[in-house]
Amino acid sequence: MPVSKNNAPDQGFGIYFHWPFCRKKCPYCDFNSHVRETVDQKRWTTALLKELAWFAAQVPRREVGSIFFGGGTPSLMLPETVAALIDGVSAHFPLLKDIEISLEANPTSAEAKSFKGYRAAGVNRLSMGVQSLHDEALRFLGREHSVAEALKTITLARDVFSNISFDLIYALPNQSLSDWQQDLKQALTLAGDHLSLYQLTIEPNTGFAGAYKRGEFDLPRDSLADELFSETQRICSEAGLPAYEISNHARVGFECRHNLTYWRYGHYIGIGPGAHGRPEVDGVRRAYRQLKRPEKWLALTEEQGHGTEAFDILDTPVDLAEEQLLMGLRLREGVWLENFEMTVGKPLSDFISNRQTERLVDAGFIHLDERRLVATDKGRFVLNSLLAELLS
Repeated sequence: MPVSKNNAPDQGFGIYFHWPFCRKKCPYCDFNSHVRETVDQKRWTTALLKELAWFAAQVPRREVGSIFFGGGTPSLMLPETVAALIDGVSAHFPLLKDIEISLEANPTSAEAKSFKGYRAAGVNRLSMGVQSLHDEALRFLGREHSVAEALKTITLARDVFSNISFDLIYALPNQSLSDWQQDLKQALTLAGDHLSLYQLTIEPNTGFAGAYKRGEFDLPRDSLADELFSETQRICSEAGLPAYEISNHARVGFECRHNLTYWRYGHYIGIGPGAHGRPEVDGVRRAYRQLKRPEKWLALTEEQGHGTEAFDILDTPVDLAEEQLLMGLRLREGVWLENFEMTVGKPLSDFISNRQTERLVDAGFIHLDERRLVATDKGRFVLNSLLAELLS
């Protein structure tokens, strides 16, 4: 990826496609996902391409560094659907020669049958929602696969894709520190180059929200959750997969390029129900949000060419500064001052006071030099509070 003379990385430009359909709704999930008996994939392909064309007409023509198929469950898409959407992107934009094209998949044998088709379509990175290496935990999380099926699917995926990743959820009810240590060490032997590791949180309007309120299960106490997080960082770092973002770990060179575009506050277009975007239009950064309900999005897109519910113009330096700091401080590399000034139009020093900065540096929450503002491990652990302090 290109870098500047000060070694600041290119912030990137990516395309995100949201496939909103799942076989079932997992109780922890607050993503825009919906269960439908049947899906007319030809109709949906046409609509997604129509919205892509509408956005392509609005934004500057530039090289696409990443395409990401998220959901929902994108591995329910037919390979020909994926191929048509990738071809659609290349019809509107030039693609980097080493473009990263990711697709999220469930680790089931049924969906693994499409892996070779996805690879032939152009997908070169597969991210699997394994979530646990214990069958009891998988049942609790509402997953349809078993551990044995997940392990088999991971092996199949490695035969097809040179770049794979999978997700795990920890801080589960009754999970001990030693339980998680064993799971994580096993996962590191399987994933190879990238892992996404998330603590279980109870999100509003999910199945777990009601169950937790009714006292059907308990989460680990805060001190154990903190210890689980610390052990996660230690074990992954020792295995050569340090956290490059709060929940994401990778060997050097295997970081998810598409997600780096988000965290580096690059430009991206979101296509499909509930997708978000931050493209530049007429020289101004805009924040788009698409309708969430699949049928409403589909009808509106077929009628007017896009299913945009709302957009905001991010035209004030304060708006841009807050968003860029919120995203960039999640990264171990932090916020590159050169990119910050290029995006916001003003240097970082216009937004944070020397006194406040010195206080946070002395307390071990941040590091600041002539190139970057970086949240330390201690700072990333309390990121929301840190950001409030910086901008106060």
